[in-house]
Amino acid sequence: MRGRLASIGARESVLSEGWNLVLTEPGACAVPHDIHLSAQFIPAPVPGTVAAALEKAGLFDRENPEPLNTKDAWYLCRLFDAEPGEAILRFGGLATVCNVFLNGEEILFSESMFTAHELPVTLLGGDELALCFRALGPRLSEPGPRARWRPQMITPVGLKNFRTTLLGHMPGWCPDIHAVGPWRPISLVQRDTVSIDNVSIRAVLEENGVGRLSVSLHTNAEDPAMLLRCAGMEQPFEKIGENHYSAILKLSDIEPWWPHTHGTPRLYEMTLVFDGAEYSLGRTGFRRIDVDRSADGEDFSLIVNGERIFCRGAVWTTADIARLPGGRADYEPFLGLASQAGMNMIRIAGTMAYETPDFFALCDELGLLVWQDFMFANFDYPRNDKAFLGHVHAEVEEFLHGVQASPSLAVLCGGSEIHQQAAMLGLPMEFWSGPVTDEIIPAIAARMRPDVPYVPNSPHGGAMPFSPNSGVAHYYGVGAYMRPIADARRADVRFASECLAFAHVPQQRTLQRHLDVPAVHSPLWKARVPRDRSASWDFEDVRDFYLELLYDFDPARLRREDLERYLDLSRAVTGEVIEESFAEWRRKGSGCNGALVWTLQDLLPGPGWGVIDSTGEPKPVWYAMRRAFRPIQAVFTDEGTNGLDVHVINETDSALDLELEVLCLRNGRQQVVSGNMGLKLAARSVERFACTALFGAFFDTTYAFRFGPPAHDASVARLRSLADGVVLAESFHFPCGRGKALHDATIEASLAKDGDDWVVDLRSDRLAQSVHIDVGGYRPDDDWFHLAPGALRRVRLHPLPGTESDAPPTGEIRNLGSSRRVGFAG
Repeated sequence: MRGRLASIGARESVLSEGWNLVLTEPGACAVPHDIHLSAQFIPAPVPGTVAAALEKAGLFDRENPEPLNTKDAWYLCRLFDAEPGEAILRFGGLATVCNVFLNGEEILFSESMFTAHELPVTLLGGDELALCFRALGPRLSEPGPRARWRPQMITPVGLKNFRTTLLGHMPGWCPDIHAVGPWRPISLVQRDTVSIDNVSIRAVLEENGVGRLSVSLHTNAEDPAMLLRCAGMEQPFEKIGENHYSAILKLSDIEPWWPHTHGTPRLYEMTLVFDGAEYSLGRTGFRRIDVDRSADGEDFSLIVNGERIFCRGAVWTTADIARLPGGRADYEPFLGLASQAGMNMIRIAGTMAYETPDFFALCDELGLLVWQDFMFANFDYPRNDKAFLGHVHAEVEEFLHGVQASPSLAVLCGGSEIHQQAAMLGLPMEFWSGPVTDEIIPAIAARMRPDVPYVPNSPHGGAMPFSPNSGVAHYYGVGAYMRPIADARRADVRFASECLAFAHVPQQRTLQRHLDVPAVHSPLWKARVPRDRSASWDFEDVRDFYLELLYDFDPARLRREDLERYLDLSRAVTGEVIEESFAEWRRKGSGCNGALVWTLQDLLPGPGWGVIDSTGEPKPVWYAMRRAFRPIQAVFTDEGTNGLDVHVINETDSALDLELEVLCLRNGRQQVVSGNMGLKLAARSVERFACTALFGAFFDTTYAFRFGPPAHDASVARLRSLADGVVLAESFHFPCGRGKALHDATIEASLAKDGDDWVVDLRSDRLAQSVHIDVGGYRPDDDWFHLAPGALRRVRLHPLPGTESDAPPTGEIRNLGSSRRVGFAG
């Protein structure tokens, strides 16, 4: 149990069964007994939402959602199994304005989706529990504190006065599915005479490498014998006040917790021994996080355990926008893929919702840093409304208490785009901030998680908060603003807490199962393309801009004449842009310290922002990110008349013996120049080499001098381990554009067994761009990758759930330069 023990030996039962949902007109029923017996009673899962209950009953279509905030939603349950007597009712989260009744008497009025409630009650036996979620829609037009600005992205403006998620209220960003209902668990606790509560945990890694674990708690037991145990050591608790006890363990030679790209995310069990009985306090890790803002204050870099970390990852949306689930099984598919892609940071943006301690426990295990916005975005929030500010205090304290032992929590942020919204509307700097993000939240964070850096807003810093060359930015120069990829360097991005948003096209099998309509031309397709409200363009237009820029094809003509090729180029291009952008940001000499792609997952199947589709299937761009995020990496950068540089990166804590090879190809097959070198790459280091230094002579690698026709159309950098010859990374450069290097390659493919796994061995006679492996029931280890000529490439196949892996798989291979498909079978 993380953060709190309600009571030793307490009997806690989750009230998940026997609930029924009834929808009524707003205000039609004041109390449960007003509900007419002829009303439609719908079985409802708890925890859950009205959308989830109606969808399960076949009464709601998430693809064409009806408003859910225009009616009162009643949840009714009989507590037949609860024993009579004193108990505590716990409500983990009620969205959003809710009256709670026990046996017809109101016992709670809740106005915030983000706060929990614990109520002492006396049960009589067979008690009736009723919750009425009042229609929020009519309340949104009620007058409230006057705002100094109105955001363009979110409707209606009255949302600023209510503590609820903005999901469902951002036209063009997400489906209009409103959060209504008991979205977090409801449980009943029947206490014993001895209780332990208010458990406070703090784990710190001191600069000398010693771990310090502090735990304090309250108990009503008389003279209890209590021990704190962790990492093979234990410490008795001392009484420091009435019913208040504390223990501090100092752990020498502790293994620190690292983001998984830079080390092992080591966790330790914490145990409370109470009068001889053992109770788990969960797990924690020991790490130290600082922010380096440089001497001029313009920088933003995370320093973990004394090491500068290049943070890369994506922005989390939700595991399911209709259900808003909070269990480990809901998070695991998405966070597992984030870790597999080499991401080391996930951001929960202020437009979403708080996730549960299970989310952070998984991030702890996977070594994923978490940037946590508090749920404030774009609005000018009330400044003097005592009730509203009381909700803010409660939700911030409650959230931080739930994740107090989590080492993955790396950045706390007041909210999203509040400063930016005000600045873009032309308001002076003194209007940008307010007491919520500048006073209330940082004070609570400093008290409860002093080990976590705080940022007032995202973005933040610089003359304008959206200027990427200072502090934290939302960088869309490459992307929405359709700048050339060179802008990724020119903008001097320091840290992009969101960036590189595109309408990423899913794999074809996802479209066939979930959106089987003509791409681009169908209104159903276009409805899934994200767009900014009131903009004359959408993010498919953005993707098409880069398709033409990188491949020199007319997207509109392609759509008319060869839709299949258009979709494949669309699948490939966003990954190419992301790989090239991150090469700029990770190169030696770059001032960039991190970048998080917008977003991790889609909310509906289709060409959304997510790099993982809503079914949990990685999109083609996910594989590109996996290549871009490798801890051991080689990347090209085009330095114009200075030639082509290759940067070799080692983020691990060990020095590496490597071989770097660079070759330039004419017509995708003939080596016109090549060179290699051995090197010992120090731990946590980046080195840069001019390709001509490997060749030993001048060669126009970037085709900058243009003395006659181009001598080559592609360059390949290959990084091998000298220990075992394994290729660790490859990078590609196209001096005349990718379109000029599309070749009708002949690919040989064969299926083999490597241990218990099926693998596909590939070989090509010339460079093949964006090779796609389509295997039913399997997910390849890599996909949509470039295949250099000659060398054998082995790709491992991972069976999907439900696949019988003993039977040989069948599939086909295709690439952008050819219309041919190469089949393989066991």
